[in-house]
Amino acid sequence: MTNKPGWISTIISFLIALLVGIVSGSVIQTQINLVALQDMGVEIPMGLWLTTTLQDLLTFAPVYALLFSVGFLLSQLLAVFIAHRFGSRFQALLSIVGAVLALTLTFTVVDTFAPMPTLIAATRETLGWGLMLISAVLAGGLFAWLRARSIKRAHRSGVASLALMFSVSGLAWGAPAVHAQDIPPYQITTIAEGLEHPWSLAFLPDGRMLVTERPGRLRLLSSDGETLIESISGVPEVYASGQSGLFDVLLSPQFENDSQLFLSYACGNWEANHTCLARAVLTENSLEDVTEIFRVQPAKRGDAHYGGRLAWLPDETLILTLGDGFDYREEAQNLDNHIGTLVRLNRDGSVPDDNPFVGDDKARPEIYSYGHRNVQGLVVDTEHPRVIIHEHGPRGGDEINIIKAGANYGWPIATTGLDYTGARVTPFQEYPGTEPPLLEWTPSIAPSGMTLYTGELFPQWQGDLFVGALVSKEVRRVRLSEDGTQAEDSEGMFGGPDERIRDVRTGPEGAIYLLTDNPAGRVLRVTPAP
Repeated sequence: MTNKPGWISTIISFLIALLVGIVSGSVIQTQINLVALQDMGVEIPMGLWLTTTLQDLLTFAPVYALLFSVGFLLSQLLAVFIAHRFGSRFQALLSIVGAVLALTLTFTVVDTFAPMPTLIAATRETLGWGLMLISAVLAGGLFAWLRARSIKRAHRSGVASLALMFSVSGLAWGAPAVHAQDIPPYQITTIAEGLEHPWSLAFLPDGRMLVTERPGRLRLLSSDGETLIESISGVPEVYASGQSGLFDVLLSPQFENDSQLFLSYACGNWEANHTCLARAVLTENSLEDVTEIFRVQPAKRGDAHYGGRLAWLPDETLILTLGDGFDYREEAQNLDNHIGTLVRLNRDGSVPDDNPFVGDDKARPEIYSYGHRNVQGLVVDTEHPRVIIHEHGPRGGDEINIIKAGANYGWPIATTGLDYTGARVTPFQEYPGTEPPLLEWTPSIAPSGMTLYTGELFPQWQGDLFVGALVSKEVRRVRLSEDGTQAEDSEGMFGGPDERIRDVRTGPEGAIYLLTDNPAGRVLRVTPAP
């Protein structure tokens, strides 16, 4: 019984140290993120700086508590046990070293198994990683100091009596509610299945279909979905890992005469990779004259955020969407590289003379717009005309934008989304000199492919956007105003298959085609109900 008060004091000491570690870690990561914005020239008033720090204590700290607590508990149990066996004079060193090693291991494990390359943005750089470890140093040192003060002597370790129960609120990425329809005006038919993570779809003039599969295959299907060629030979070597792989396929505007097509894909390896663009000639069962015509510079590390959508402008120049590489988000504001931009190219990969940054020695001449996170939806509305894109936000802040040549779309300076950990990417939802989105989704729907419907089978949807949604496993129908100043998210549709929708296309006969993003993905055709 004489040891009971000592162990109660130890538990209290642990809880106090744990709280200090969580709070200090949250504060440190906020300062790192804000300094990164400040380094880009963003002005952050002190009041807003403090507000952002406090907001992160409400949204990021609970996530950090989950990451920090388990390792800290185990490390301190071990430190107490070793100190009891070999002498309490080692307690402080053991507690600090144990806490640092535990947090280092936690960061490593989380980054290995999380979908994104780096879960906590503050740890993208070695300096940030080291600064975040200060929270472990503070917590470990404080626990040792408090325990030394509260427990004068102990006759037995009683390590097993130190038990804590943690409860962490689950993070939920809610999906917009689907508008119920008593009698759906459409039917969904599977026309092809067994495709490995299909990514994009293009229709040949005779009705056959080309489907890209992310591991690096280009499949040829009949108009009815029968596989004619499982893997067309000659596809460029693809780096396939995580989000990387073979992306879009786009036919030449003169395909019936030149048989040319264009492929976007990830090339390189984990340590150094790029979004690349190749041109080729499609023969009966292979690609010939395959030529790489563009490669994003510089190389980046990891396997996330490549963009990769392709579309022709009316003047037959080509738009390629790109991503920020996830860990390189500040580079989306750096015109000296292609990361986080849209590029406009001639069909041979050269730079059009009227690109907005031609002649600017501080900018890459291929850039058409910048400040993008990960653009995976692209359509060109030739009737108005306008370029329409959507891009992924992090935890919220998915956007639809109308592109203006040379404009800055704000990432990561301005966004309504939070980081996946709940941390503020930025204190600004809008910022001078950046374009606000036409429409945004919070919570995130994770938008994927997109089509502007111009078919005849569904006249009531003429001119509407159909946006694939990976998270909500549906397609969002969006109506744009003619002047391009307003957009309305009308309803969620085609959610019956309960599968992630990777691409959405309008077929030549007016049907809507969907690709489902699975190891055994499908091609679905949406037609009017009988």
